[in-house]
Amino acid sequence: MKKISVAVTGLNAIDSPGPGISVIRAIRQSNLFDVRIIGLAYESLEPGIYMHDLVDKTYQVPLPSAGMEVLLSRLSYINSVDKIDVIIPNFDAELFNYIKLADILKQQLQISTFLPTLQQFEARHKVNLYEYGEEHGIKVPKSKAIFNSQEIVRLHSEFTYPLVVKGKFYDAVIAYSADQATGAFNKIAAKWGLPIIIQQFVQGQEVNVTALGDGKGNLIGAVPMRKQYITDKGKAWSGISIDDEELINITRRLMASSKWKGGLELEIVKTDEEEYYLLEINPRFPAWVYLAVGCGQNHPEALVRMALGEDIKPFNTYDVGKLFIRYAYDMIVDLKEFEKISTLGEL
Repeated sequence: MKKISVAVTGLNAIDSPGPGISVIRAIRQSNLFDVRIIGLAYESLEPGIYMHDLVDKTYQVPLPSAGMEVLLSRLSYINSVDKIDVIIPNFDAELFNYIKLADILKQQLQISTFLPTLQQFEARHKVNLYEYGEEHGIKVPKSKAIFNSQEIVRLHSEFTYPLVVKGKFYDAVIAYSADQATGAFNKIAAKWGLPIIIQQFVQGQEVNVTALGDGKGNLIGAVPMRKQYITDKGKAWSGISIDDEELINITRRLMASSKWKGGLELEIVKTDEEEYYLLEINPRFPAWVYLAVGCGQNHPEALVRMALGEDIKPFNTYDVGKLFIRYAYDMIVDLKEFEKISTLGEL
């Protein structure tokens, strides 16, 4: 087995979990790599920091708002202590910096990534999603970006209630009136900033796809899932892999048209009339990506292989009827560990 070191972000395994722990579990399950996992954390209480059976060492990194130069400086230091072969960032908000730094990381630090291009990343933003759907032949509910809550009172000429109020990175609230939409606008804007996206609500069953593209138009793997239990934040707490050939075809057409590079998640609503509407494209693996491993497709391992320059064959099948059931448990952590990561930025 080849020895490699992989750095992973998204260690916040909370009620709205990041994808990091699932990605790490998938890579740990590889029969090809003997992996050392380097955790990259933003906060001292991210649970993944203290999961020593999964994460070998953790370093704190600056928030995305600190900018690329600060991030590069920190990664240079980490790489000098713990040589990193591949970095897998797992948050939407941090991807811009990592995409811009990808060539520098490779040339100066010999750290590989496998990320979408900046053009691909920007094109699928929620603000641009309606036009993106038209370009790639996928139905998308009507959407509009607004910058002021006062615009909500004028939405009745373009939208009907209920509608969905979305943040530019995360969070979505279904609003049944202008008052509810205004409240959602203020809450989400305070957390994620402007603009806020207004999207027409589509009644139907929500289905999701975790997928991986090779950047050349080929679909390397895809597993569709139907949510079985949803939290009050709209996150899937359990889900089941489903047999839906049209979802796979939509994903394959999107990969061929966009030449997407890396992992992504498609959030789609399937109506009673068998119509499919794309709600969001998340430009990284979802937190439930470990379900794909359970279905026979190890997407994180495949991404690592492509990041290292290997040619791999697409997955052709997956198991239907596999469930993931998320759970929470209490870890007991020594205060000295918390103090160390808080003061030294390493554990």
